Amino acid sequence: MRERAVLRIGNASGFYGDRFAAVREMLTGGPLDVLTGDYLAELTMLILARDRIKDPSRGYARTFLRQMEECLGLARERGVAIVVNAGGLNPARLAEELRGLARRLGVEAAVAHVEGDDLLPRRAELGLPEGLLAANAYLGGFGIAACLRAGADVVVTGRVTDAALVVGPGIAHFGWDPTESDALAGAVVAGHVLECGAQATGGNYAFFREHDVTRPGFPIAELHADGSSVITKHPGTGGAVTIGTVTAQLLYETGGSHYLGPDVTARLDTVRLTEEGPDRVRIDGVRGEAPPATLKVGLNALGGHHNEVVFVLTGLDIEAKAALVQRQFAEALPPEACPAELRWTLARTDHQDAPTEEAASALLRLTARDPDPAKVGRELGKAAVELGLAGYPGFHLTAPPGPGAPYGVFTASYVDAKVVEHTAVLPDGRRIAVPPAPLTGRSADVEQQAPEPLPPGPTRRVPLGLVAGARSGDKGGDANLGVWARTEDGWRWLAHTLTVDRIRELLPETAELAVTRHLFPNLRAVNFVLTGLLGEGVAARHRFDPQAKALGEWLRSRRLDVPTALLDRPEAAPLDRPEAAPLDRPEPAPLDRPGAAPPDAPNPLPDSPERPL
Repeated sequence: MRERAVLRIGNASGFYGDRFAAVREMLTGGPLDVLTGDYLAELTMLILARDRIKDPSRGYARTFLRQMEECLGLARERGVAIVVNAGGLNPARLAEELRGLARRLGVEAAVAHVEGDDLLPRRAELGLPEGLLAANAYLGGFGIAACLRAGADVVVTGRVTDAALVVGPGIAHFGWDPTESDALAGAVVAGHVLECGAQATGGNYAFFREHDVTRPGFPIAELHADGSSVITKHPGTGGAVTIGTVTAQLLYETGGSHYLGPDVTARLDTVRLTEEGPDRVRIDGVRGEAPPATLKVGLNALGGHHNEVVFVLTGLDIEAKAALVQRQFAEALPPEACPAELRWTLARTDHQDAPTEEAASALLRLTARDPDPAKVGRELGKAAVELGLAGYPGFHLTAPPGPGAPYGVFTASYVDAKVVEHTAVLPDGRRIAVPPAPLTGRSADVEQQAPEPLPPGPTRRVPLGLVAGARSGDKGGDANLGVWARTEDGWRWLAHTLTVDRIRELLPETAELAVTRHLFPNLRAVNFVLTGLLGEGVAARHRFDPQAKALGEWLRSRRLDVPTALLDRPEAAPLDRPEAAPLDRPEPAPLDRPGAAPPDAPNPLPDSPERPL
């Protein structure tokens, strides 16, 4: 990396399955010093673990190897260092493959890797549970920095924090030491903005209609020596970088004011955003504190086996048809063949007097789970199919029942950072031990005060999304839901209106959950952590939207009384069309199976890591 006052770090991947062409687009679209790629997520680690079981030489993101076959020479011509976590569960093997690729291409490239995150071989020693497929500690950026300082052109890692892909190059370039907490925290915040790729440039953005997001570009952080940054993108690429798009990404998968990491704790309540020009947002003011003494460890295991059958109910008497299916199914399945869990959910996707058959139909979903694959396999499907000519009028299924499939469970544990053997393996093969942070601590989240409320005035009952944006996501079995206002008056109203009780009212699925609220005045945002909404995590498919990706959009569609003073302003989002009147039908009757569990919709765990997540 060339010595520069500003370090230009781009991103070309937010998940395993992201836009393949993004690496080339980022290398050819404009100047860069470092190109990063995030390929790992909780579900990805489980997929890679199953891949490694089938073939011990696998366990890494094979897509990245194909991208380098196309672009490694281009990166070297342009002097761009590559830093990715595509090593997954086998970073040493990926590094070896990359060296072989460079030789075949005739490209000189120094390849290094970071390891030590894989704790599965030390499971018993560290007191981790039995039956794990993967156990990986979240490492920080100092191992990456050691590789870059030793002259690496490509650095591949296993499980590091997503932000470490930016923090590591910052440490290498600016020479930060572990005590420079504010600079490190600023880099963490920049890394968090970049980690999900196009989500920072208009992807998954609440107000997407305001920009052309047909093919958004990928983000760039211009990182400075004090840890401040400017988020931007290559000229001429789609999407937009605005305070809104950056705010949305800052709220993604976060909790309270203290954003914990292995290198530093970043204070999200100190973040300042400033529009510096078109597609340029400055991040500064970030304060850092000592990191915790422990490292988070992601644990992946098989939870059992599951299956799913979806019945299509069309036209009249939807609730009565659903009740008939359940009664018949209970009679058809012998008690000894009944799975440990049977869950029924009825999705009222039907419309009255519908112009198409599909629009007249509702979906009744049966999901089953059991440790024994036989109990969610042939007998379950047979019981459903045999109702075909003896069931409700119009009986049919969305697809023939298949065999049961395994599902995964993600949990988090914590270990003392001192017992994790964080190691940088340099291009010449030397192994450098990376010590844990010298100073650690854990301070409580800071409770921020709400602003003065808006004075009383006339209101109109409209969707929340006319005056607020939202971004939601998953963290294991929990979900986060960040909501932000676009104006100061909007923030004054939002902070007093969107309470925990109001969230439970607007989102009935959360009524029985522990819900925690955090205020971020600098971002004009409120963030909720919904504990347990996602059950055992994304791989267990506990609910219809297993990663809570659309939870924020559901909230934005809910109606409440909004001050007309906020609605009469240009920044109030227009409606796509006049709001449709509610369907004239009774509320769906509760499903009547005795002891029925809450809704659930697990899907088979993908066999191939090439499948997008």
